[in-house]
Amino acid sequence: MADLSVNFAGIRAPNPFWLASAPPTNSGAQIHRAFEHGWGGAVWKTIGAPVLNISNRYGGLSIGGQRLLAINNVELISDRPLDVNLREIAEIKRLWPDRAVIVSAMVDASPEAWREIVMMIEDTGADGIELNYGCPQGMSERGMGAAVGQVPEMCELNTHWVTSITKLPVIVKLTPNVTHITEPAHAAIAGGANALSLINTINSVMSVDLDTLQITPNIGGRGTHGGYAGPAVKPIALNMLTELLTDQGVLKSGVPVCGMGGIVTWKDAAEFLLLGAGAVQVCTAAMHYGYRIVEDMIDGLGNWMDDKGFATIADVSGRALPQMSSFGQLDLGYQAVARIDPDKCIQCNLCYVACNDTAHQCIDLVAGNGVRVDPGYDVRVNGRAVADTRPTPVVREPECVGCALCANVCPVDGCITMVSVSSTQENISWDALTAQRPEIASSWDAMMAYRKEQGIDIH
Repeated sequence: MADLSVNFAGIRAPNPFWLASAPPTNSGAQIHRAFEHGWGGAVWKTIGAPVLNISNRYGGLSIGGQRLLAINNVELISDRPLDVNLREIAEIKRLWPDRAVIVSAMVDASPEAWREIVMMIEDTGADGIELNYGCPQGMSERGMGAAVGQVPEMCELNTHWVTSITKLPVIVKLTPNVTHITEPAHAAIAGGANALSLINTINSVMSVDLDTLQITPNIGGRGTHGGYAGPAVKPIALNMLTELLTDQGVLKSGVPVCGMGGIVTWKDAAEFLLLGAGAVQVCTAAMHYGYRIVEDMIDGLGNWMDDKGFATIADVSGRALPQMSSFGQLDLGYQAVARIDPDKCIQCNLCYVACNDTAHQCIDLVAGNGVRVDPGYDVRVNGRAVADTRPTPVVREPECVGCALCANVCPVDGCITMVSVSSTQENISWDALTAQRPEIASSWDAMMAYRKEQGIDIH
């Protein structure tokens, strides 16, 4: 079987599945139970400044009967006494020497505060420190969390205060609530960070109850912004991960990145690994389904690696990253069209509606007798049958632009596929085309002349 062990910034673990700093890692008893189920590591729920939490801390996003597609939390860092947390961290590390035990920390932005907490963490025997620069609510109003992560100068300075006094690996957890994720990443690296992790939660207001008119979660008749996480944030997390791992500054530094954000299954984890993550962290899925989900994650990832011929996590990490490109480097001449499998089609006609109303009007409804049916069809007109069955959608391929909307709205897996077809257009990127003919980027006349040359007809 594939070797799932990892060495992340000098922190070793039997597998890449770590619990993120959050309610699932709030106590030694919880982490002990998680390790019994097989988690390779855990980032202790953030310790640091004194806090008081509130009731009604979570709001959930459910769509179409599927629960907790996302979660919004207004919870703060650990509200358990500092000495209790530190004692339990030491005990867990003693009991589980082969597991990664990382301590998340957040204190006032001062060298004295960081020195005090770092010395305490070192005394526990923990494997590393994660600096929480991401918390978007409660702590940020006190000048911590995202208030540090959103200001590169503060990110660098706070990181330097820690890395200058400890030999433990220091991971900087980045906030997604920024315009360019690479800026705080560069700052953390300049401050001496040994690794990066992302994403922390996204600033959000979950919902308003239309019956009570109250903001959710409702805290005594009031609401506030909170941190958004769960399956719905995975595409954002993957994008930010690739932004970091295609950035020359990050690449030259050699610092590894731990990915998180919406990981529920081994397949999600594999995507993060393929895009360059060296390990992954999980929170919402554990809160939803419990610690035992890691058993399926370990089995699933191991079996997939065996099938693909990957011997180690290092073989997987970054394997898909070279495909990442800018829009200007994409092939303008590539052409794909939608094809509908009539044997799988259930005649729901969602593809027709989507294409006709919001795309390029290149799907027809065709009855079993070959009659093309117009929108709002009736099988009989003036008593004459114009269709003998419920019509089936058919793509007019010469007019299909390959947008793939129909394939995405179709409720049947594999019914609509995007198929590569030959094209008369030249294979050239936008960057190359505008370098050769710069007028195309600024003149519609030049653009239309080029389209005529290439036989491009956009309707």
